[in-house]
Amino acid sequence: MLFRSWEQVPTVPADAGAGVAHWPEVARVADHVGVEHLLVTRHALVRQVLTDPTTFRPDNALDAVTPLPVAALRLLAAHRFRLPPTLANNGGASHPGIRTLVADALHPTRVAAQRDWLATLVRQRVAELTATLDTGVPVDLHAGLAADLPLLVLARLVDLPDAPVAAVKEFARAALELFWAPLDADRQQLLAVEVGRFHRLLREFAATGDGLAASLRAAGHPPDMVVGALFFLLVAGQETTSQFLTLLLHRLTGEPAVLAGLRDGSVSVADVVEEGLRLEPPIVTWRRVAAVDTTLGGTVVRAGTSVVLWLARAGRDPEVVQSPDEFRPGQRGSRRHLAFGAGVHRCVGDQLARMEATTLVTEAAPMLTGVRVVRPPHYPDNLTFRMPDTFVVRR
Repeated sequence: MLFRSWEQVPTVPADAGAGVAHWPEVARVADHVGVEHLLVTRHALVRQVLTDPTTFRPDNALDAVTPLPVAALRLLAAHRFRLPPTLANNGGASHPGIRTLVADALHPTRVAAQRDWLATLVRQRVAELTATLDTGVPVDLHAGLAADLPLLVLARLVDLPDAPVAAVKEFARAALELFWAPLDADRQQLLAVEVGRFHRLLREFAATGDGLAASLRAAGHPPDMVVGALFFLLVAGQETTSQFLTLLLHRLTGEPAVLAGLRDGSVSVADVVEEGLRLEPPIVTWRRVAAVDTTLGGTVVRAGTSVVLWLARAGRDPEVVQSPDEFRPGQRGSRRHLAFGAGVHRCVGDQLARMEATTLVTEAAPMLTGVRVVRPPHYPDNLTFRMPDTFVVRR
């Protein structure tokens, strides 16, 4: 269940007279290697954990879900791979300083300055895809439209050097699989080679690059910290957004009323994006570890317990959202989702992701009217990330 949580439906019977099935607020769940986690489902409790980094620390956020065997660790060590606490897994004193520098690179003013450039690029791609659709030929909206857009924008914001887009995307997906998927030893070794190889290139850029890399060096952060921050940014700063863009496009193909509302102006693009983040978040869970003995929703939590926060389920909490399972842009509670987390570790790129998604919906929504899905995205087993792939449609 942990690794396909976006497919789960409530298994607890409906309350007598309420007519609404629900998940328990807190449940103990074992993973594929027998490790027990505390699964938190309710919006209020998920937010409570996220906003209390003293009781629930972020130290395990990037730990491999499937323990890495010695052979894979040796491969990573050969590439001098390390992931010191920098952003998502940093509960220490260095976190605010690193976060401030990343936030400056992704400042809303700098993000807004990319909108026209991105809109032009998306408009060109949509025109080409529409022309192909008009001939009766199917198109892949993931590969042809959404997959690389966030990376191209991020490269402009943080002064990444020219690099093959495919190589960066392969690295990012390999990292998401290596650290968050249930894997066998052979697959772990293959992924370790891919991640380690890119990590070596990232070290070279961290030592000499401009933009964010130079800012981190100038602030006195050691090389491993600079590499760690860039490593996480190249995953969280682009791969999760490209996943969301594909998820949102897929969702909209099944929402003709919403598409009609976008056409006649009765539905806000911004509301569509927020409702998409609530119902189709690319990050479905996140982890914390209990630092002390405590309680959560009446459940005793021992120090050292892994706490899995079910962000996607929290977005469907009937205590927060009027119609939790319906795609209704602008409805009560729609914007209270936790797709970007909360507290001191809230996603620093939230405005960037929103800008990219609103631009895509504005330019691409007209193309979606009248299409049918030939091949929906496939989602591999993963604790935290949806990772959609090919998404083919035709007229």
